Amino acid sequence: MTESVPVTDPSVWITVGVILLLLLCSAFFSGAETALTASSRGKLSSMADDGSHKAALALKLTQDSERLIGSILLGNNLVNIFATSLATALFAKVLGPNAVAVAALVMTTLVLIFSEVLPKTYAISNAEKVAAWAAPIVAVCVRVMAPPVAVVRRIVRGVLWMVGVEIDPSRHVLSIREEIVGTLQLGHSEGIVLKEDRDRLLGALDLSDRTVEEIMRHRSNIEMIDADAPDEQILAQALQSPYTRLPLYKGDPENIVGVVHAKDLLRAVHGSEDGKGTADFDVMKVARKPYFVPETTTLDDQMRQFLKRHTHFALVVDEYGDLQGLLTLEDILEEIVGEITDEFDDSGDATIARTSDGKFLVDGAMTIRDLNRARDWNLPDTEANTLAGLVIHEAQMIPVVGQVFIFHGFRFEIAAREHNRITQIKVSPVAKNSGPADPSVTVR
Repeated sequence: MTESVPVTDPSVWITVGVILLLLLCSAFFSGAETALTASSRGKLSSMADDGSHKAALALKLTQDSERLIGSILLGNNLVNIFATSLATALFAKVLGPNAVAVAALVMTTLVLIFSEVLPKTYAISNAEKVAAWAAPIVAVCVRVMAPPVAVVRRIVRGVLWMVGVEIDPSRHVLSIREEIVGTLQLGHSEGIVLKEDRDRLLGALDLSDRTVEEIMRHRSNIEMIDADAPDEQILAQALQSPYTRLPLYKGDPENIVGVVHAKDLLRAVHGSEDGKGTADFDVMKVARKPYFVPETTTLDDQMRQFLKRHTHFALVVDEYGDLQGLLTLEDILEEIVGEITDEFDDSGDATIARTSDGKFLVDGAMTIRDLNRARDWNLPDTEANTLAGLVIHEAQMIPVVGQVFIFHGFRFEIAAREHNRITQIKVSPVAKNSGPADPSVTVR
């Protein structure tokens, strides 16, 4: 039986000092891991731009998260296991061989409080500060532990590959865009970010994912000028129109030959012999060359083209060159800042109206995205751009007036229809677990 070592023995205190040093190293690894994984890459980048070399190093370390986490975990496990082993041997020498349970209890308490919870709690509340402070030491650990970490990574990937999981080391857990979107949504749900601010920022982020086809004014709603019409009729139409720019066609509305600007017309009329535009006025002389864009162009690219060409007006065509609609720079800006109106817009032409029964009467041509933004709903817009299109897609038919459908958690009642076009729909959220009272209601 081994004799107990007295507490006054110098080897006991040397071992205690080594254990405390190892616990301090464990606390460093735990805090560094939490700080480097929880820190905002955007904030680290901003700190690096301000001249912080440590923040730049921390940002560089986070680019290979798998290697970073592997090195930190390897170092943390080594010091924890070594500290526990020393503590077990120490307690066995001081209290005898029956003190293993005591050593396990004491080390678990110390590691949990001082090497895990305490440093991680501090690191979460000061993530960027701790990440920048710890980055130089962690960088050395990553280089030193590179060989064993590389072996561990190969083993881990091999095991995951056998169960059908493939790892892309170049991909971050969350992309920058997803981080921003998630932060905005969370901030809005917590009341920190206003709905209007969230919608503007998300609208700007979505420009590269959306096409001109989704927001263009459909050709059926385009006001055009017939180039063969009498001069007086052309001038009267341009004067009465609320639009500054009007497409000009000859013979067939599909045959767009130019775009007329109200200022150009005014200059032409003012410069005519009689001042009334009845002498030498020729609409084709003041018409500008039409600008055509494919319907698949992204809003981000189209906005750049508008700025580059110094124009605000484009005609949208499909793959066959047929006219589909028109788009203006204002339409793109409205996707960011919301509806823009001026003194010539008809304020009475509301697309959403609250009815006496608490439902919402919505214009069928209103885009789903605009409806979601206006009412803070979450209707899907992958299969259709407009509300009428969504109803037709889900119903797999052109509904008649009075027909009701329930899908995606909302009730849709066809309120008005012109020919094959649904013009107005009554929309209202449906309470959960509430089935249709009328058996004629279609549920999807």
